[in-house]
Formats: sequence, structure tokens, C-alpha cells
Amino acid sequence: MLRLSELFGRDIFTQDGTYKGKIYDIVVNLETGTMETITTAPLKVRTKQEAKKIIAEKSIPYKSVIAVKDIIIVNPKGRASESREVKSVEPTKVNSGSLVKYR
Repeated sequence: MLRLSELFGRDIFTQDGTYKGKIYDIVVNLETGTMETITTAPLKVRTKQEAKKIIAEKSIPYKSVIAVKDIIIVNPKGRASESREVKSVEPTKVNSGSLVKYR
């Protein structure tokens, strides 16, 4: 298991080795307890438009994550991979510092 807080600051690379940035924020669906998006820029913004711009330009859908270890590997096209090492997050309540279980 891995704590959600341990993901912050980890490097993100595509399968072909392209550097995408570091995990800065994680968007969690509080109803299902699943991670939706990881961002490479802070979401501390003043307007909704700024937040939408970061989500559109500086984020990666969590469904495109292939592996989570010392670094994060993602599908270069931003789509879910069919042969994923990281399938999903167990639908449990996710709070800062809580444990995240990967299948």
C-alpha cells in the first residue's frame, strides 16, 4: 500500500520516456473515493477559469496511469492502457494522509 501523500512531488513520465512534470495536486472524487486527475501545477487559483485552464493544460487523467513506484508512468496519449499495472484505487474514503490500495 501507498499513502496518497507519498505521491506528491513524484516525477511523471510517459511510456516512451517523455518527462511530464511532478505531481502537484490530486483531484479525488469524494463520492467514490477514486482519484480522477493528477496535476503538474497547483490548483490554488482565484477564479474558476484559472482552475479549468490548469485542468485542461496541466493535468493527466488518472485512468492513464500505468504504474506507480518511485516514478509515475502514464500512457503518452492520456488514455487508459489495456495492460495496466495499476488498475484502480479501492473505493474507500480518501483523506490527506490516508492509505491508498492499488490492485
